[in-house]
Amino acid sequence: MKVYKISKDLEKKRTKCIVYTRVMGYHRPVESFNIGKKAEHKERIKFCE
Repeated sequence: MKVYKISKDLEKKRTKCIVYTRVMGYHRPVESFNIGKKAEHKERIKFCE
């Protein structure tokens, strides 16, 4: 995993990104998950069709 440095000018322009996932037929933000569910979400394998 590469680590990139972000300039201070760009750092000021950053905003929070809310990630949603589909759970039981509706969409929920991942940040609202409990600790166990967040860990499970990180282990998921992402793929492209």
